[in-house]
Amino acid sequence: MLRAGVDIGGSKTLAVLCAEGDPTVLATATAPTPAKAGGESILDVAAALVRAVAGRVDGELAGIGVGAAGVIDPDDGTIVATGDAFDGWAGTAINAGLAARLGDVPVRADNDVNVFLLGELAAAGHPRHALAVTVGTGVGGALYVDGRLLHGGPTGAGEIGHIGDYGPERCSCGRTGHLEAYTSGTALTRRYARAGGLVVPDAGAVADAALHGDPVAIEVFQQAGHHLGSAIAQAGGLLGVDLAILGGGVLRSWPLLEKPLLAALQAQPLLSGEPVTIRRSVLGEAAVAVGATRLFDYQ
Repeated sequence: MLRAGVDIGGSKTLAVLCAEGDPTVLATATAPTPAKAGGESILDVAAALVRAVAGRVDGELAGIGVGAAGVIDPDDGTIVATGDAFDGWAGTAINAGLAARLGDVPVRADNDVNVFLLGELAAAGHPRHALAVTVGTGVGGALYVDGRLLHGGPTGAGEIGHIGDYGPERCSCGRTGHLEAYTSGTALTRRYARAGGLVVPDAGAVADAALHGDPVAIEVFQQAGHHLGSAIAQAGGLLGVDLAILGGGVLRSWPLLEKPLLAALQAQPLLSGEPVTIRRSVLGEAAVAVGATRLFDYQ
């Protein structure tokens, strides 16, 4: 039996095919996400990619999992709220829409960071408690506590990017001081320019400047690493979680984040006296899609 996993991102949609219970990727297909064309167009692309991967491997397609940005009702896969990268996506019923397009194959959908965490749990040895944090354009989080993925209330659980009071910077949510306002790729780029650096296209350019000794770029990354470590320490202490799994594009600059992040964790250990353990993603860009194939195992 086979399962397909789909990662619907703001710019790209990725589909993978795995055997049931095995995270090994047997086939992949990608396409640009028509994020501004509305939910029906987005589901059309997702369905086409599932057909493509399913057609490359012999076997019956037993289920389709989907990870997508935004707050998603885990019961029926409806998009409750999403960011401004999408138009006409909120209110889309992913489960019913994809099932109708693909011969009523069972579909389950969840937030992309929740699904990222499910994908990484197997590689981490199936821990009973874990926190996931993804740092890219924004900062997302997911919680796995007492062997269960936590969904919380209407705004979703695990939104670590929108906690904290780290200073006056304005967050994408409209408030100030949140972790995302200091740690996301967007924030790194903006803060570098404001602090006297050059206007650069993305956080990767800020990282290049830091690696070449630019003191402004180095300071921006040091602050980001410190705040990220502090937020993880506080979340771990509150929830009794001693493992944090990190992913996202900004983590490509790990050499710049590692020292201040680990120092912040050491300064705020758990009651056990040990800091939260950090592990970086081992599934990389396929983590969400592979994790989506595991939604049937955890819900």
